[in-house]
Amino acid sequence: MAIELNHTIVHADDKAVSAQFLADIFGLEAPIAFGPFLVVKTENGVSLDFINSGGDPVKSRHFAFLVSDAEFDQIFARIKERGLTYWADPMGNVENQINTHFGGRGFYFRGPEGHWYEAITKPYEMG
Repeated sequence: MAIELNHTIVHADDKAVSAQFLADIFGLEAPIAFGPFLVVKTENGVSLDFINSGGDPVKSRHFAFLVSDAEFDQIFARIKERGLTYWADPMGNVENQINTHFGGRGFYFRGPEGHWYEAITKPYEMG
């Protein structure tokens, strides 16, 4: 059996707000309740399982999503419709621009809990 990422837990100040935000921006199915989690499933079976932080400060994390060109256009349109700031780089220095790494397109944006989300159309090729 090949090793695959199955799920990751995402801490949030308000799991309902953060899970719905992610599902809405990426055009995914509505979050599903599972125990203390709200689960957002991606098309390749990996899920992001949102949980309330319980008052603890949420430490910012980074989540990157590989999307098609058509999906990128839809996601980017949703970002712009909401008037959200986006960046071409993970440090947040190049505001309201996209990047063209590896012949694709990509950008970063922040969720309501402060996590960095990234949409890219080409996987990063290292080496």
